Amino acid sequence: MSAAFETVLALGDDALIAAQRLAEWCSRAPDVEEDIALANLALDQLGTARLLLSYAGELEGAGRDEDALAFLRDDHEFRNALLVELPNHHPEPPSPRSGDFAITMAKLLFLAAYQRDRYRQLAAGPDRDLAAIAAKAAKESAYHLDYATLWTLRLGDGTQESHARMQRAVDEIWPYTYELFDDNDLRPGWLAAVEPVLAEATLTRPPEGGWQPRGGRAGRHTEHLSRLLAEMQVVHRAHLGARW
Repeated sequence: MSAAFETVLALGDDALIAAQRLAEWCSRAPDVEEDIALANLALDQLGTARLLLSYAGELEGAGRDEDALAFLRDDHEFRNALLVELPNHHPEPPSPRSGDFAITMAKLLFLAAYQRDRYRQLAAGPDRDLAAIAAKAAKESAYHLDYATLWTLRLGDGTQESHARMQRAVDEIWPYTYELFDDNDLRPGWLAAVEPVLAEATLTRPPEGGWQPRGGRAGRHTEHLSRLLAEMQVVHRAHLGARW
């Protein structure tokens, strides 16, 4: 496969899986306003995923459209970063299965800062089709970053409990950020965007180095992705070729 196809596919998979995780908050968010806000963020990611996966299908030239790429691939064929497939809750009790809002905000803060800069980079690139998609997505990612920033500040510099939960979320998600930068040079700028937010939120930034889990870009995923895909793909696979 071409490098262009792999790049677009990975970005599309990031957006698709991020959308699915955000959508899991529907009817479970802390309040009605955030329920709607998170659903809108999910729709932004889904819209970008559709554009990217459709374009990836064109680049591949194998007759697969966005639906085929989204619903008819197994987990080892996905190229999303591990960060986006992580569940909305901590890996062990007593975290509720419905989700921990701090986990989602940490994931969103780190992902949105990366996506904004990556899309801006591609918007200035030579591929006109990809540049058009990226220019639109960059604007949405900037809003996602603002939203996550406000909540990180509110939780980090809030009560003793909210601070502790936000710090725990940052510590747990941070190691998964390294994989985002394996194919680009954007980490210094990403750090420049994220570090001031953590500092203002009175959160301790984890040290650089240490454990750096990888594998998503090569199709080696956590068990969480297969479970997510089973739920996301079940209707399409049960009714192949169905039309409304």
